[in-house]
Amino acid sequence: MKALLFSILLIITLFEGKSQECKDVLTGQVTDYHSKIPLKNASVLIIGNFPEVKTDKEGKFKISNLCPGKYQLEISHPECTTTLVDVNVQGVTRLDIKLEHHLEELDEVNVVGDAIRDKTNSAQEEKLKLETLELHSSGNLGDALKELGGVSSLNTGANIVKPTIHGLNGSRVLILNDGVRMQDMEWGDEHAPNVDINASGSVSVIKGASALQYGGDAIGGVIVMEQARIPVKDTLYGKTLLNGVSNGRGGNITSELTRTFENGWFAKGQGSFKRLGDHEAPDYVLSNTGVQEMGASLQFGKRKFTWGWDARYSYFNSEIAVLRASHIGNVDDLIRSINSGQPEIIRSFTHDLQNPRQEVTHHLGKLNFYKRFEGLGKWSLQYDFQKNRRFEFDVRRGERDNTASIDLELTTHTLSTDFKWDAKEKYQVHVGLLGRYQKNFANPDTGVRRLIPDYEKFDFGGFVIGEYQMNDQLLLEGGLRYDFNRVDAKKFYQTSRWEERGYDTEFQNLIIDDRGTQLLVNPVFDYHNISGTFGSRLEFNNGSNLKLNYSLSQRAPNPSELFSDGLHHSAARIELGDLRVDSETSHKITASFQQNFDHWGIVFEPYANWVHNFILLEPSGVEFTIRGAFPVWEYRQTNARLIGLDASTYVDWSKHLRTNHRFSLVKGRDVENDSPLINIPAANLRNKVTFTKPEWKNLEISLESQYVFQQNEVPENIMVFSPEQQQDVLLEINSAPEAYHLLGLTSKIEFPFGNGTKLTTSLVVNNLLDTNYRDYLNRQRFFADDLGRNFIIQLKFNY
Repeated sequence: MKALLFSILLIITLFEGKSQECKDVLTGQVTDYHSKIPLKNASVLIIGNFPEVKTDKEGKFKISNLCPGKYQLEISHPECTTTLVDVNVQGVTRLDIKLEHHLEELDEVNVVGDAIRDKTNSAQEEKLKLETLELHSSGNLGDALKELGGVSSLNTGANIVKPTIHGLNGSRVLILNDGVRMQDMEWGDEHAPNVDINASGSVSVIKGASALQYGGDAIGGVIVMEQARIPVKDTLYGKTLLNGVSNGRGGNITSELTRTFENGWFAKGQGSFKRLGDHEAPDYVLSNTGVQEMGASLQFGKRKFTWGWDARYSYFNSEIAVLRASHIGNVDDLIRSINSGQPEIIRSFTHDLQNPRQEVTHHLGKLNFYKRFEGLGKWSLQYDFQKNRRFEFDVRRGERDNTASIDLELTTHTLSTDFKWDAKEKYQVHVGLLGRYQKNFANPDTGVRRLIPDYEKFDFGGFVIGEYQMNDQLLLEGGLRYDFNRVDAKKFYQTSRWEERGYDTEFQNLIIDDRGTQLLVNPVFDYHNISGTFGSRLEFNNGSNLKLNYSLSQRAPNPSELFSDGLHHSAARIELGDLRVDSETSHKITASFQQNFDHWGIVFEPYANWVHNFILLEPSGVEFTIRGAFPVWEYRQTNARLIGLDASTYVDWSKHLRTNHRFSLVKGRDVENDSPLINIPAANLRNKVTFTKPEWKNLEISLESQYVFQQNEVPENIMVFSPEQQQDVLLEINSAPEAYHLLGLTSKIEFPFGNGTKLTTSLVVNNLLDTNYRDYLNRQRFFADDLGRNFIIQLKFNY
């Protein structure tokens, strides 16, 4: 009986084994998702004890002798993201696989927050890495950007810093914050960007208007702030930075936390707080120069390769005290301040933020959706909303001391869409449309004449950009953009001012209400602007490359240039716009040559910019008001020329020692009057020596020397009437301060704790020798020296 059962089981086993012979076959083809082009030499590997196979020239593969069942495949290809695919094999099974073979998509899976792909192929472009942004965590965007060649800043003290690119700032420099063009009254000299530098993962600077997708009016350039890349995997990570600052006796804290999932869902929260008291020059306290900032953001969404969406909200509040000695009461105060060499008002240190001061709150909301179409490209749709509220407090007596002298509310709605056709390897086409509505409300309850009126602004724009890879060495790109802008304002003019400006003969049709001493007018201005770019990038066999670019850009005048009329309290000057100003037209030619050798490299970037109808604001005289006598600054138009050079080099002397060297020079000229332009940055030279020792817990120490030359090309000073002296006197309002030299020290070291946790400690010393100096582009140079020595200690926790 036992023998019979054994025989039956043996027969069944043999039959079953025969029926399970592994003769199934898996075939398929690997293609590019975008272009559908077959991918040769792609690797197809069944996870387990199976040999790897490669695709042929048609992208096809075949795996034989498989048993029926479920398998997991790993498919990879150079410059592609590796893909895992589950397949159920039964008999002869076919599986077609599409890989994400595109550089832009590769960027989207990078975990680190460093730079993304170039925004333009033929223009001058530089990037700030995440570690550089973190070192400037206690500062602001303008301070960090000065690390780049050709970028300087227009300052109002230490806390109000406006980026300047190739000598141009304000409305000529666009700031993109996570894909949203900032609308925060950038037209004022003392209006700093309302962005939190701690919320960005990388910053790119495009020196010129070649990146037409962001706007055609970027005569100076574009600053692109982007979030760190979100990994598509199941993880939780974050960081916290603590900074202690000696000059200002305060500090800041910032923290962020990111949660991601393998299915593409993610959420990210970030917050920061900064508090500093009075800053100090080497010899005295800069009274009333403290600052308090708060920032927070929340972002969430779902990102897949073929589609995705995300929503983001950010809040930023800044309260900035303005140097008390800079708030002049009349022109004689200004004369004394310029001549005395030190502030008229010096008080004891305090953390209090007193008048004059600014308080600005900025809300930003964004909703973005994208969809990729196989064999075509990527379509995106975005809506964003911004609300900017600005208060400027004057030194006022009595009950009005806490009432703002300027109270502006700017609300902006923007809807944009674009499609990038990238189905072909050799060329791409990018098209887009934009519509924007903006409303400004100037609160009349301030008790003073409104400097900027109520207005509505309508913008519409469209662009087309293309690039063509002729061969392995030469790439061409070009584009065209059209922008329509309409400004519809209602403004009161004093009848005397209206007639003084000559408006009674040119703009009589704008009057809608004549009240005798005042006129209510309704200016409605339309602007049609065309922008274009053409450039090339040539790669040489020795590793060097040459970029050439021509860009045409037109910029419509901003509300400040058109409508300013009265005393700008925080600037302590009378500003006069001009209804006659028209769009600026810029023709800019840039070149860039880069060569890297085994142990050193060099970059030369010359440029020339001719601007027709260039709008500038400059001092013209003095005017008497019930508050006293104040300098008058007027807007006017001329033809201008800006020529400059950015150059940099590095040398690796050994594996531990490197030196970096940068030089920037720009010359600005009013060609109509053959005179220098105002507020052009002086030439500067920066040299840095860096020692690194990775074996010593990633020790890094650097010493930097910065030499800023005197700006010898400035407009002529003006004659003004002194009420005290009862005669005309020379007001040296355009004279530039002397050259200066600063030293700075930076060091950092890392302490890993395991499980991904790491502590990085840094020490930064600015103005190491406590040098007395004044910078030509600091509007407070008339009243006080710049900052003295400053120690910054930073602790960074990565977890």
